[in-house]
This record gives sequence, structure tokens and C-alpha cells, in this order.
Amino acid sequence: MTSSASATTVIATYLDELHDAMRGVLAPQLDDAVGILRRARERGATVFFCGNGGSASTASHFACDLAKNTAHPAKGRFRTIAFTDNVALVTAWGNDNGYDQVFVEQARNLLRPGDVLVAISGSGNSPNVLHAVAYARSIGCQVIGLIGFAGGKLRELVDVPLVVAGRTIEQAEDGHLILNHAMCTAIRALDALDAVESHPADAQGS
Repeated sequence: MTSSASATTVIATYLDELHDAMRGVLAPQLDDAVGILRRARERGATVFFCGNGGSASTASHFACDLAKNTAHPAKGRFRTIAFTDNVALVTAWGNDNGYDQVFVEQARNLLRPGDVLVAISGSGNSPNVLHAVAYARSIGCQVIGLIGFAGGKLRELVDVPLVVAGRTIEQAEDGHLILNHAMCTAIRALDALDAVESHPADAQGS
């Protein structure tokens, strides 16, 4: 029972710290990030995602959720691509040119001016993420950063930094997944609100 009680205490502290870190992300930057994504959908731009390790799975997860869970009969659907999902291409570039090139080389194939890149990094200092961000900015793409700790180098390179200042990498990665779900939920809610404001009589059932 002692080890169980100890685990419960550790987990309770972990969750309290995660809660505090997430409260720190509640800022105008969230409105900015959601606005960038919604405008990208309006103009038919593609939203790209990249990250390493746990952040790679978040990149895939976010690309999935944004493409599927926000589909709207009037506003349409998001075009999304995660640079983490083509294992053959990631390993080809990594083997031949170095792991720091695995995202930027894909970006050179696919990214167009006006597209959006969501760069995910717990440390904010992953070289392959930083290279992709630098390229995206150089051709006129907006960049949203999902970052941990103090934000690292990435914080200064993105248009909108969303920093989950937790104590551990696990809390940063948890926070990024929460932001994925929260922003997709916000997009659905704002789309529904737009529909009500456009057709108030329909919303009242008249």
C-alpha cells in the first residue's frame, strides 16, 4: 500500500503541475493560432506538422484531428500533412543527408507560400525542426510553435509560440496534445457560432 500511495502522490503532483502549465498558455496567442489555421482553410492552404519522438506522434495526431474532426459542410476541410508520416522518406533523407534535414527536405518538395507549419518541440532546440521553420519563414509561410519548458530557440522563430512551461518533457508533450484537442474543439465551436450568426432565424427554429 505504501508504494501505491506514493505513486498516487507523485501523479497528483504531476497533474497539478500540468494544470498550472496549461493555465499559462491561456493567452491571446491561442486566438492567434486558431485564426491562422482557420484562415489557412479559407484560402485552401495546407497545414504541415513536424516533431521528433513523442512530438512526432503529436504531429500525426494533430494532422489527423484537424483534417477529420473539423470537417464542415459549408466551410470545407483542412488540407493537412505530417512530415513524420512518410517513414521511407524520413529515413532516406536521414541516411543520405543527416537527420537534421529530414523535415526541411520534405518542405522543399511540398511547402508553398501561404501554407502553415506547426512545429512541435519539447525543448524548442531540435535542429531538424528549426531548419524546417527557417525554410518555411523564408518562403512566406506562417509558423505556429508548440514548445515546452522556456521555449528554446524555436520560441523566437515562430509567428505564434504556444509554450507549455512544465517541469518535465512528459508534461510538455501532454500539453501539446491537449492544445491539439482544444484548438480543434475551438475551431468547431467558432464554425458553429458563425453559422448561427449567419442564419439566426434557423438557429431559433423559425
